[in-house]
Amino acid sequence: MCQDDEDRIDAAEQLAEDHPDAAAEACSAIACDQAVGDEVRLSAAELLAGGNPRALAPACLAIACDQAVGDEVRLSAAELLAGTDPRALAPACLAIACDEAVGDEVRLSAAELLADVDPGAAGQACLAVARDATVGDEVRRSAAEQLASLDPSG
Repeated sequence: MCQDDEDRIDAAEQLAEDHPDAAAEACSAIACDQAVGDEVRLSAAELLAGGNPRALAPACLAIACDQAVGDEVRLSAAELLAGTDPRALAPACLAIACDEAVGDEVRLSAAELLADVDPGAAGQACLAVARDATVGDEVRRSAAEQLASLDPSG
């Protein structure tokens, strides 16, 4: 992680106490900045979750949809949305589940996150995993089972 990245997140944390709007703006900028390290971007989004949930969705979506970000960090960004802004969860999880470069288990986890919130999107995500011949058989089977268990009236 670059020292400049650390300085930016430290400054945002210090702003949070006295100037929450400025801190939210700083955190959003950090989370959406592709030049910043993955973990720092996620830390900035986590600060938003605690201080300004309105700004969280765009920050988490920027991380979850960025193919240059590590798989687990992308999934963590989507998980932040699950607890604070479920409406924004579908595009984040679909970006992960449909990305063939993401690891099999992470893709399945993204699909599973959607099951209770958006069964239609969960179905799309499960299909993407189940139909991908490069995915391991067990994960493909799990995706198919998840698809079969979805409540379409959700």
